[in-house]
Amino acid sequence: MSPTMRAVVAWNIADIKNGAGPASALHITEVPMPVPEDAQALVKIKAFGLNRMDLLQREGMYPVPPQAPRTLGVEFSGTIHKVAKNAEADFKEGDEVFGLAYGGAYAEYIAVSTHMLIHKPNELSWEQAAGIPETWITATQAMYLVGEFAPGKSILWHAGASSVSIAGIQLSKGDSASAIYVTAGSDEKIGFCKSLGATAGFNYRTQDWAKEILRATNGKGVDVVIDFVGQNYFQGNLDVAAKDGRIVNLGALSGTKLPAGVDIGAFVRKRIRFEGSSLRSRDEEYQGKLRNTLVEHALPKLRDGNFTVPIEKVFPWEEIVQAHELMESNKTKGKIICTIG
Repeated sequence: MSPTMRAVVAWNIADIKNGAGPASALHITEVPMPVPEDAQALVKIKAFGLNRMDLLQREGMYPVPPQAPRTLGVEFSGTIHKVAKNAEADFKEGDEVFGLAYGGAYAEYIAVSTHMLIHKPNELSWEQAAGIPETWITATQAMYLVGEFAPGKSILWHAGASSVSIAGIQLSKGDSASAIYVTAGSDEKIGFCKSLGATAGFNYRTQDWAKEILRATNGKGVDVVIDFVGQNYFQGNLDVAAKDGRIVNLGALSGTKLPAGVDIGAFVRKRIRFEGSSLRSRDEEYQGKLRNTLVEHALPKLRDGNFTVPIEKVFPWEEIVQAHELMESNKTKGKIICTIG
């Protein structure tokens, strides 16, 4: 009989795949243990982080890559239990690591490419390390590879208190942005973003953020816009983008269909480039390059405390339902982490 492990699944995993799956459907059960192949390692998981895509996947609304296991979860920390024959030479049994996967992190063990593993510094807890990979690599990708950020440029992070933007604000400050703007849904969240290094923030519930940013920049706008909202912010993003600006779209929380009357003239008038991007669908080589960029730009400052990983709450993984419900509340200002053991 093949070895088994415990993992979080839904009462009817087929229902989740096909579009139905409330948080209450999640539970822990026995499943087959993965076997590491090629360049993979088998990691015994200590902690894993929750992400918005987990909720969407649970509800059948996320395009899961074909190589992803059916178990949720893409970021984790833990110890290497076994390595396959073509694993990177720098990783061996017993190493403490954290990393990114196509899926499968809500479990006791995960088989993951060593190209996406990072050695865990002693300065970081298991919980902090588990909250880094998806959010910090996504922020790094959006800023540098897609948005072409460079020191001296200005940047706008929508959903400022989201985990990706929390990372992005710190990366922007650490790499000498001329100004860092955020939008958020409460003054409390804006204050939190300012404590991380944001220059100014705008409450989208009470302010016209696009007009406020143009006022703050004397009409110039911002060089790089990072957006997760989509439809509702499309026109505003065009309005606030500076000449030769870059708009990076990472999601469409408000929808994908634009209303009548949207003016796209800014694309030509201001030479704006709009580009969508994703991380989970990328191949291992691309993700490996992003890992190396994260290690270069962020890991030293995560180790010395200049960059932080704010954690909203840590749950034992037996409380995965409550963890998902907290993320669904949209009231968090940091990572939600689950621990195993």
